[in-house]
Amino acid sequence: MAVLIQGMPKIGIIGGSGFYSLIEGARGEDVETEYGRPSSGVSLGKVNSIEVAFIARHGEGHTIPPHKVPYKANIAALEDLGVERIISTNAVGSLRPSYKPGELALFDQFVNTTHGRDDTFFHGPEVVHVSLAEPYCSELRAIASGMGVEHRSGTVIVVDGPRFSTKAESRWYSAYAEMINMTQYPEVALAREKGICYLGIAAVTDYDAGLEGNPDAKPVTYDEVRGRFSADMARLKQLISAMVVKVPENRACGCGDSLEGARAGP
Repeated sequence: MAVLIQGMPKIGIIGGSGFYSLIEGARGEDVETEYGRPSSGVSLGKVNSIEVAFIARHGEGHTIPPHKVPYKANIAALEDLGVERIISTNAVGSLRPSYKPGELALFDQFVNTTHGRDDTFFHGPEVVHVSLAEPYCSELRAIASGMGVEHRSGTVIVVDGPRFSTKAESRWYSAYAEMINMTQYPEVALAREKGICYLGIAAVTDYDAGLEGNPDAKPVTYDEVRGRFSADMARLKQLISAMVVKVPENRACGCGDSLEGARAGP
């Protein structure tokens, strides 16, 4: 368990390893949680003079596939360090022509299709039914919405991976969502169980299995995702740097009260 000390961060960032360079004066924190170790060591430092904690979701060398990410350990590690708000960055495929590669979007809803992931901190005897009607923090979304993102809302459908979709699957998913991703669930749900505010920022990298009727929208390859996300890194860093200084000290969103009225039993 981490030892809380004065000056520890209230803002956590989860994303690709490219964000290490965003953190000034980075120092490593070796965190062990009751759910094991997080995906990477936690990097502590400052972004635009604000204390933050960073975890590389897929490990420092991108060695952890999406279905093996230790989501519970990642969220618990940030909680142990005193984090109250998480800003998450994600590469996504587009399911709609209006969500173009190179654009940024903010999630406001998700649809989960994953299976077999440990997606709750409450396996009994304590039972909790947390509300996820509005899974993303309204306060953080409002801050990011005013910073030039192309899409201030959008539903993401979450799949297990690591493979990409068939054309038939992609067509089906497009009836329910604008974007597709492999890691938003259970990350966002676990943050809510801990009463931590959570914002998901999407960088659109591709058109998934392509777009019917558009021969120029080819099925995605991993090299394409990696290249596009790397190209978007500077913009994501700029957005997060601008965001952190606008985050108020005290929360007014209600995310911290997520367990009120959610516990079962006497």
